[in-house]
Amino acid sequence: MIVLSVESSCDETSVSITRNGKEVLSNIVLSQIDIHKAYGGVVPEIASREHIKGITMVFEEALNEANIEKKDINLVAVTKGPGLIGSLLVGVNAAKAFAFSNDIDLVGVHHIAGHIYANEISEDLEFPLICLVVSGGHTELVLMKEHYDFEKLGETLDDAVGEAYDKVARTVGLGYPGGPIVDKLAATGNPSYKMPNISLGDTYNFSFSGIKSHVINLVHNINQRNEEVNIPDLCASFQETVSEVLVTKSLKAIKEYDAKMFIIAGGVAANKGLRKKISERITMVNVVVPEFKYCTDNAAMIGIAGYYQYSKNNQTDDMSLNGVSRMNLE
Repeated sequence: MIVLSVESSCDETSVSITRNGKEVLSNIVLSQIDIHKAYGGVVPEIASREHIKGITMVFEEALNEANIEKKDINLVAVTKGPGLIGSLLVGVNAAKAFAFSNDIDLVGVHHIAGHIYANEISEDLEFPLICLVVSGGHTELVLMKEHYDFEKLGETLDDAVGEAYDKVARTVGLGYPGGPIVDKLAATGNPSYKMPNISLGDTYNFSFSGIKSHVINLVHNINQRNEEVNIPDLCASFQETVSEVLVTKSLKAIKEYDAKMFIIAGGVAANKGLRKKISERITMVNVVVPEFKYCTDNAAMIGIAGYYQYSKNNQTDDMSLNGVSRMNLE
């Protein structure tokens, strides 16, 4: 089965062609990062306009690179939530138009399901498995007992871990996007600054608003004393604390549910410090992490997820505008 997929939930315009839920024939990603850097974050209205400007070109590039004719495509998959509503509408309407004009079945895919299935590109998933979802908008632990079966064990009660990374970066003037910069500096520093306990006890839930506020207050107090913040040490201290709680809760879930595999999903899955801690601590099961290019938003992951979603329930979407929603994984 050949799937054309579309992803436009935030500030990447992406179209991909995949085959049989595994093989990536093309994966074109048009990023807007350089545009939004000037604003210190994604501006929704600008993101929507940029999607409109670029999406036709991205469609054409994806088809040309894959060397696939429209008549060869069996399914269209598109992200229909969660995300920026204006950005989502651009991708949904483009996918609807393509599917309708070529008489192809259409499925709407949950954005986080896409991130989870980015792992399938690297290795066949084994069940039961535990997935750690870490991104700018989500932090969750998910149990999967079979394909396209998601049970949320825990989630953030406030801020997502990716959001906390960006806030720490902004606090010390590191720019946007801040996560990769904090990760890089953390590798050169020592975790010498005291951070708060963010474990939340014996639960699978997370909370990052406290450590975010702690870093803001810490930097403010240091500046008030006319002292200099050791930015690499601060980044190392922050990263050590958040990665420790992420890995500790993941280990607990792996043992409790007798998982055969552990996977990570979302943009923060590209974090080298987190990957290092996972490789050191989680050694009792098969660990799979997506390639770096599949960690951030891309359409290939949506195509893989769409294939398994369609294969499992054989249901299609009409993708009317009220179908663009913030669906739950459950």
